[in-house]
Amino acid sequence: MTTPWKQRYAQRTQRMGSSTIRELLKLTEQPDMISFAGGLPAPELFPVDEFKRAAQRVLKQHGSQALQYSTTEGYLPLREFIVEKMSHYGIQASPENVLITSGSQQALDLIGKLLINSGDLILTESPTYLGALQAWRAYQAEFTTVPIDDDGLQIDLLAEALCGGPKFMYILPNFQNPGGVTLSLDRRQALIEMADRYGVPIIEDDPYGELRFEGNHLPPLVVLDAEKLNGRAHNSDEAGFFRGNVIYLSTFSKTLAPGLRLGWMVAPKSVIRRCVQVKQGMDLHTSSFVQMVAYEVVKKEFLTKHVRRIREVYKERRDIMIGTMLRQFPPGIIWTWPAGGLFLWVTLPTWLDATAVLEKAITHKVAFVPGTAFFPDGSGHNHFRLNFSNAQPAQIEEGIRRLGQVLAEVIENNAQMAYA
Repeated sequence: MTTPWKQRYAQRTQRMGSSTIRELLKLTEQPDMISFAGGLPAPELFPVDEFKRAAQRVLKQHGSQALQYSTTEGYLPLREFIVEKMSHYGIQASPENVLITSGSQQALDLIGKLLINSGDLILTESPTYLGALQAWRAYQAEFTTVPIDDDGLQIDLLAEALCGGPKFMYILPNFQNPGGVTLSLDRRQALIEMADRYGVPIIEDDPYGELRFEGNHLPPLVVLDAEKLNGRAHNSDEAGFFRGNVIYLSTFSKTLAPGLRLGWMVAPKSVIRRCVQVKQGMDLHTSSFVQMVAYEVVKKEFLTKHVRRIREVYKERRDIMIGTMLRQFPPGIIWTWPAGGLFLWVTLPTWLDATAVLEKAITHKVAFVPGTAFFPDGSGHNHFRLNFSNAQPAQIEEGIRRLGQVLAEVIENNAQMAYA
C-alpha cells in the first residue's frame, strides 16, 4: 500500500510556503527574460581565479583536514578573520562569539529553533526580508510590524508594537531588503534605547553593510548597544562585548559569492553554545573545505579591494536603473534611492496591483518581485522590488523600458475602464 505522506506531515508545515523569489528565479532560465527579481550579485564579479588557486593550495597543503569532519563552531582562522574584519566597523568580539553558518539563512533558522515557540510574537519592519518570514513561519511564529520610510523603521510607531510583548525585533538597518532604505543614526540610537527600556532584544541582519556607495558609514546597532551598556555590571561569563540586547548576522554571499553558503552569527557565548547544539542537529558543521578555501581567498587584502570594485559596479547600475526609470516610468510612481545594497522599492498608485502588473510584465519578458511577499499580513499590493546588481547596464535600460511600457499600458487600460 502506498503511504499517504500528506496525512503524516507535521502541523507546522501547514504554514510553510515556497519562496516567491526562488519560484521567480525559474523565469531567468528563459534566455530572453530580463529579471530584476532575485537578489543576485553580479556573476562576472565572482573571484573565480582566486578560488581556483585557493582550492589548489588548500588541497595541497591541508587536504586531509579540509575533507574531514570539523568543529561545529567553524574554522578558527576564518572566525578570527571575521573578528578582525568586524573590528573595523567598531564591533568588538572574540572568536568564541562567532558561529559560522551555512549562509545567513541558516542563522535565521537557528534563531527560530532556539527562540521561537508556537504563537510567539516577532516584531519586524514592514516590509521585511521574506526569507526571515519563511524561516520563522515554520516555527509557527506570529508577526507584528512597524512601517518603514526613507529613514528606516518609524520609531515613533514602535512603542505600541513593543507593548504587545514580542519575543524579539528583527531589523535590517543597512540598505534594507526589500526597501533599500537605511536606518538613520538618531533612529538607531532611539531603537537601542527602546529595546533596553522594553526588554526586547534585537536580531540585526546586516548582509549589505559593506556595500555602501555614498554617504557615511553608520555604526551597527550592536555597537550602539555596547556603548549603552558600557560600564554596567555584567556576568563574568559574558565579559567583553557581546553581553547585551543584539545578535548580529552577516554573510559572504554579497561580497564573495552566494554559492559558498557562508554566513556568521555573533552573539554572547552562552547563546553561541546553544546555537552550536542546535546546528549539530542540522548539519554537524558548515563545509570544512568551503570555509578553508574562503579563508585562503580573504586572509590577505583581497577582500577589501574586491568589495571596492563591487561598490563601483553596483553604484553604476543603480544610477542607470533610476535614470531610466525617471525617463520611462509614468507619473505617479515613486521609488526609494538606496545609498548601497542591491535593491530599490517601487510604490504604485494604491489602485494598482503589482501582481497583475507582473503577469503582464512577464509577457514582455521582464520580471520583478511583487510587494505582498514582503509583508507578513500579505498587504503591500501596490509595491514591488527591483534588483539592480545582477543585470548588465544595457539589460537594465531595456528591462526598465519594457517595464515602463507595461505600466503605461496598465494605467491607460484602467483609465479607459473607469470612463467606460
